Amino acid sequence: MTENSNQPRGSEANPSDEASPALKAAADAVSDARSDAAASAKVAAAQVRSGVSAGAYYSAYGVSYGVVFSGVFLKELLPIDSSIRRGFEQGVQDGSAAAVEAVARLHVVPELGAPANETPAAASPN
Repeated sequence: MTENSNQPRGSEANPSDEASPALKAAADAVSDARSDAAASAKVAAAQVRSGVSAGAYYSAYGVSYGVVFSGVFLKELLPIDSSIRRGFEQGVQDGSAAAVEAVARLHVVPELGAPANETPAAASPN
């Protein structure tokens, strides 16, 4: 006796029904890979920023250390009553004061004589 059924036989099954779990697994794998790649990119970017920051720090440190060490070393080699030694000492004091004044001028709005972060209304005495 033959069966008349609307159910497909094993060999007549819809191919999309069999492929559906495989496609879902593939989509999940791609989604997981995408989120893993995004997380890895964030970690890599943070490490690059950290490396650049460390490089900048050590470069600035090396330059600063070299300039200060050599200046102080030379000054200390000279006799206390030496005019060159006094020139080094006075040059450090005057240079420091000039640098502080120059930076202060950079933070001032020239036409108002007020700090750049103040508004013109707040800066004017009227």
